[in-house]
Amino acid sequence: MNNQYGGVKTKQQMADEYGICRKTFNKLLLRKNIRLERGLISPKDQLAIYNELGIPAILENFSIIPKISR
Repeated sequence: MNNQYGGVKTKQQMADEYGICRKTFNKLLLRKNIRLERGLISPKDQLAIYNELGIPAILENFSIIPKISR
C-alpha cells in the first residue's frame, strides 16, 4: 500500500504535503530531533511527524488521518 493518503510514504511525498522541498523537510526533521531510517516512512513515523509539525492543510479533510489532540 503506497499512496499519497495512506500507507507508507517517501520523504518527497511528505515534503509535498507541507508544500516544501525535500531538503527543507529533512532540515525541519533534524531541528525537531526526528530521526528516520532510510527508505519509506511508516504510518507510525508519519503520525510522529504530524504530531510534531502539525497535519498539513492538504490532509485535514481526510478521515483516514487520525486527529491529533494536543
